[in-house]
Amino acid sequence: MKRALIIGAGPAGLTAAYELLTKSKDIEVVIFEESDCFGGISKTVEYKGNRMDMGGHRFFSKMPEVNEWWNKMLPMQGKPAWDDILLGRRVPLTSGGPDPEKKERVMLTRHRVSRILFDSKFYDYPISLKVETFKNMGLLNTIKVGFSYLASLIHKLPEDNLENFYINRFGRKLYSMFFEYYTENLWGRHPREIDASWGAQRVKGLSIIAVIKDVFGKVFKKKNRKVETSLIEEFKYPKLGPGQLWDVTAAEVEKLGGTIIKNAKVVRLNKNVDNVITSLVYEKDGKEISMSGDYFISSMPIRDLVGGINDVPKEPARIAAGLPYRDYMTLGVLVSKIDLKNKTNMRTVANIVPDCWVYVQDRNVKLGRFQVYNNWSPYMVKDLARTVWIGLEYFVNEGDKLWCMDEKEFTKLGVSEMMKLGLIHNPKVVLDTHMEKVKKAYPAYFDTYDEIDTLIDYLNTISNLYCVGRNGQHRYNNIDHSMATSFEAVKNILSGSKDKANIWNVNTETEYHEEK
Repeated sequence: MKRALIIGAGPAGLTAAYELLTKSKDIEVVIFEESDCFGGISKTVEYKGNRMDMGGHRFFSKMPEVNEWWNKMLPMQGKPAWDDILLGRRVPLTSGGPDPEKKERVMLTRHRVSRILFDSKFYDYPISLKVETFKNMGLLNTIKVGFSYLASLIHKLPEDNLENFYINRFGRKLYSMFFEYYTENLWGRHPREIDASWGAQRVKGLSIIAVIKDVFGKVFKKKNRKVETSLIEEFKYPKLGPGQLWDVTAAEVEKLGGTIIKNAKVVRLNKNVDNVITSLVYEKDGKEISMSGDYFISSMPIRDLVGGINDVPKEPARIAAGLPYRDYMTLGVLVSKIDLKNKTNMRTVANIVPDCWVYVQDRNVKLGRFQVYNNWSPYMVKDLARTVWIGLEYFVNEGDKLWCMDEKEFTKLGVSEMMKLGLIHNPKVVLDTHMEKVKKAYPAYFDTYDEIDTLIDYLNTISNLYCVGRNGQHRYNNIDHSMATSFEAVKNILSGSKDKANIWNVNTETEYHEEK
């Protein structure tokens, strides 16, 4: 029997394990997870009955294979969720689907609301062509935005950096209002220093033209209108947060005979003279343990992966060592009330703002975004009717001033910035807080990133090594694309294919898998 060793029990690693175990009876599967929980940055953290989603994870995919997979693990709801019952809201229901009030294994349908907080006003994200948008901007700014956009249509900039990418699609004025500072805060670099491929991957077909087309598609009720991912209005969400999907998947992997070793950090991979990986070494309980294998599937950061392989040539080693990452900190803040007014026509429990998350475009604070967990799922909050559970998100570098703050200092900063932004006006409404840190949350697109193709070419020469997932490919993938890289890797293993282009090509094309 062959043995597949999988590094990481996040979406990509667990998907690979499940696919191997269900599609072959001849491969033993062992997963190594550095932490004590599943899901990677898609985990759910529980704190005193309140749950936190690390970074906010909407479940939406244009890939039938992914949607079928999700439905197998967490079937779509057949009855309304608690907040929909309270408010009498109508939501799509699946005949025979589980009742979220009675069953745990269930996927909810949620309404997507993401807005930008700029100049103490809310703007839709992506920018919409509503009267309210123009009213918030004011006549002068609206005129400037319009002429700026027209100028961008006439004079296209070379898309050799992220700044030019955004300006070409939105105009310089809108870019400076809604993209420039947020992007710099997110990455710690100005957009002109960041590779344009990040925008191409994350924003894809979104532009002012796409927004206009979507508006007219709605007005004229165009059937089968194509919707850019950033414009979706509904998404799926596990009842207990994203980590629930991976907890369920891990349990299924073990039921199928797979082995998962937690608190096991892979530190080395041993390669022979034929350029084949023969074994890996992991640390557990202060000891180094070696295990041999036939196939190696890695979702660990490429920088660490290559750093742990012996006899890597100088150039690939240099490129891998220079790949940058952005780390993440979040402060869960439980408050008795939030002072942001709900001026929308969307009804919510306690009439709080309806947003899942809000992008903060304010140069007076370090806060990049905040989540309102109540709106993701009513089951994320212990006392939905009387408390609001908020996640303050900060983008940092491991070892910097923010990263080194203890929970008391971080809480003081977070609460003070909530007051600056008008989320609260009295610190006494804060009932509790909880801090979480995530290393290498975001693979970054600068420094040696522009040489990554050379590194990929080298990794592809190692015949039994398969790189999958966000950090495994140093690509800012969503969950569905991370899973798709594992689907492709497993297909290659089972077919014996040596060409790995299909694995690396996931989510590199705008139209990838958008049509069945």
